[in-house]
Amino acid sequence: MLSDSKPAQKSFLISAAVFIIVCAAYYLLSVSKTDGNYVYLIDDAYIHLAMAKNFALYDIWGVTKYQFSSTSSSPLFTYFLSVLIRIFGNNDQLSIYINIVFSLGTVYFLNRYFSGIFNSSKNTVIAVLFTLFFSVLHLQVLSGMEHVFHVFLFVVNLYCLSNFKNKYSVYGFYLSLILMGLVRFESMFYFMILAFVFILIKKWGEAFLVLLTGFIPIIIFCWLNYQQDGYLFPNSVIVKGTKFSFDSNFPHQLKTIFLDNFLLNVSFYKVGFFPVLLSIILIVKDSKEKHFQDIIKSNFLLIVISLLMICHSMFADLKGMFRYEAYILTGFSMALIPKLKGLFGNFRNYIKSERLIAGIVLMNIFLLIYKFSFAHKMLENGGKNIYEQQMQSAKFLHTYYNESKVIANDIGAITYFTDIHLLDTAGLGSVETIVFNENKRVPDTEFQSFLTQYTADNKYNIAIIYDAWLQNHIPENWKKAAELKINNPISVARDKVSIYAVDQDDLEKLKENVRNFTWNKNVKVTIMTQP
Repeated sequence: MLSDSKPAQKSFLISAAVFIIVCAAYYLLSVSKTDGNYVYLIDDAYIHLAMAKNFALYDIWGVTKYQFSSTSSSPLFTYFLSVLIRIFGNNDQLSIYINIVFSLGTVYFLNRYFSGIFNSSKNTVIAVLFTLFFSVLHLQVLSGMEHVFHVFLFVVNLYCLSNFKNKYSVYGFYLSLILMGLVRFESMFYFMILAFVFILIKKWGEAFLVLLTGFIPIIIFCWLNYQQDGYLFPNSVIVKGTKFSFDSNFPHQLKTIFLDNFLLNVSFYKVGFFPVLLSIILIVKDSKEKHFQDIIKSNFLLIVISLLMICHSMFADLKGMFRYEAYILTGFSMALIPKLKGLFGNFRNYIKSERLIAGIVLMNIFLLIYKFSFAHKMLENGGKNIYEQQMQSAKFLHTYYNESKVIANDIGAITYFTDIHLLDTAGLGSVETIVFNENKRVPDTEFQSFLTQYTADNKYNIAIIYDAWLQNHIPENWKKAAELKINNPISVARDKVSIYAVDQDDLEKLKENVRNFTWNKNVKVTIMTQP
């Protein structure tokens, strides 16, 4: 790899400047719609902040300060936030500050990587910016989530892998593996596939060390988590992940994994199909008159990232602002661009001689434009949605029910900005409801009966929920007091939130509180009239 020369420094400064300007422009656009306060694009960002606040201030690893809850899907990111809160104080902007730092680190290592491939600063800048926007990293920065940290570690890992003879790169490679699994648990797919491909070229030692360094931190976390709530993984992994077991549901599980999640998954064709197809064409083209191991060695990264994309599609998630697959899209750019070096050198001659490849490259460029367009809509109104819905709900609870027992199913802002006791019907913040949500189970009469009895026995005060999430299984003893509706939902699950009194005796007081609260002008408040 090229050392820090003047051309490399120049390309880094240009790439970083362009990226930061784009992020800053969208930051200001968002702030202009949220009364001068920057609000994250999705409520999940406040889950990390709530847990970090409670761990830093109360030594409780939970979404509330009262009890343990393994709500964070990224324990290392949340822990990192808690350290900063303990040092600098409770500040909801810490997440974006962290993401800016990690995004600049990502630009730096991408620049070093592509500087070793291209001689000109211009081509290096194009490669870096394509990678950043192909993975929609500006959207991830402003979302306040852990995905920028994950992408950073992945870029460091691939950069070190490309320069594996250097001892510092070896250290960086294994250190990034140690950290990666605790930032996103989908990294386990990468560990397994990387070890498998190492085995194919008979690098047994490297395969063993990849599995060892990658899985030991995860195993330690799982053991600690199990001691607390009886589950190995965080609640979100249990609730949202694909469960695979050898029982009577095995045929249905296979259908879900291979058809629903992969072959018939529209998101896969939007995100991963064309990069995988291009990788296959390049591998086949390179395989002429080569032995099997030589094919694997010369296309090592293409094979790893393609298998990772397929595995991720089958067992994880491919939706939600492209955040879950951001690291894979970054990996595709790092794997494919060196193979397409001729496209940068002599563009016209290359597309004439390689029309099929050029056509698929063009489709990937269309994908970049599509993702950039989607990101624009999210960045333009995502924070506004959260401000009008989750933030208003949190302010209402803080004003009238700050330490009350609250039932909810979108829990980030309302737990970060209040001190409520929580029952999360979606299972992310309450272990009691996981059994009704795991393996993507839908609400049923059994869950309705549980909510009816549990909330009455434990004297819960109010519920603030999306009705649709309970699918007509709302307890009959809950009485609806009001509905809050916003326009043009982009980053929220539903346009309407309902507020219920759990005890009918509290209904009129709840309605009075809703009437007296000063709601944002864009929230349409409807007080219910009981039949």
